[in-house]
Amino acid sequence: MDYKAAGVDIDAGMEVVERVKRLASSTFTDGVLSDIGAFGGLFRPELSGMDDPVLVASADGVGTKLAVAFAAGVHTTVGVDLVNHCVNDILVQGARPVFFLDYLATGRLSPDVSAAVIEGIAAGCRQNGCALLGGETAEMPGFYADGRYDLAGFVVGLVDRARIIDGRSIVPGDVLVGLPSSGLHTNGYSLARRILFDELGLRVDSVVEALDCTVGEELLRTHRSYQSAVRPVIETGCVKAIAHVTGGGLTDNVPRVLPEGCAAVIDPQRWTVPPIFDFLRERGEVPVEDMYRTFNMGVGLVVICGRDDAHRVLSKLIVCGEIGAALIGAVAEAGAGRSRVAYAKVDLPGDTQAACGA
Repeated sequence: MDYKAAGVDIDAGMEVVERVKRLASSTFTDGVLSDIGAFGGLFRPELSGMDDPVLVASADGVGTKLAVAFAAGVHTTVGVDLVNHCVNDILVQGARPVFFLDYLATGRLSPDVSAAVIEGIAAGCRQNGCALLGGETAEMPGFYADGRYDLAGFVVGLVDRARIIDGRSIVPGDVLVGLPSSGLHTNGYSLARRILFDELGLRVDSVVEALDCTVGEELLRTHRSYQSAVRPVIETGCVKAIAHVTGGGLTDNVPRVLPEGCAAVIDPQRWTVPPIFDFLRERGEVPVEDMYRTFNMGVGLVVICGRDDAHRVLSKLIVCGEIGAALIGAVAEAGAGRSRVAYAKVDLPGDTQAACGA
């Protein structure tokens, strides 16, 4: 009996390491001082121009979207999802990502599948300007089924303390600007899979006329990174808070950035909900309130600013390519015992309504 007979292939692991080295090196920035394979990653941050630099860190996974990747045999997109999700999570506090770490655990190591996953992670890192500094690939026979893996990521970024975005200055009357999502992103897949695969009997290669694509193509659309579009808006100094719309949808994520005494009123008529969400609601007979608490409903990020700054923020977003950005709601006083998010018609400044997601 040896380790390979027990299910762990050290040679396959070393092959993955060699492939990862090539992929990771394409993401290296000037701050990287070590190579993949060292016991720890070394990074020297560039702190010039910062008076009081603060580290911002976040960790996340891809959830049961992985099950769709397994069924479709497509493994390059989930790595992009992972990086973009983590980068968005620190972007909301004004941080710029500097390096990323990943954790990939599987039952039986496939160098080709592992390399495909890391290829997506490296692509996401390049897109966001951060280095893939290191990570871990674990082969765990008997713990994960063959052909299955789990994936997690960890991002570290920097922000000057005086420029941290924390929502403290929000007051009733401020407005919410929504940025379109590319689809489900990485949340709500347990419900979506239940409806599409278990209830409707569809497969990843099933073409759905209402979606104008296959189920797999729709569900594997990558989670957007909002960094390139939102960074210039942050630099204007107009942004009071940002909410990344992930698990919990608009209903649970917007209140995370609101100070005590404030609530949000969101007008669903102010953006176009992508077809996938209407399809899931209708065919799954999902209550509307559950839809808004499970999915992003076509709004992946919410920027909160003063009413007088709304036009400037929208104009800057449009210049940055966010032509679907739209005013979607306003901040109101929170009533005792009321939900901190209400869905209703809202009067907003000027003729700035746009078709978010169109």
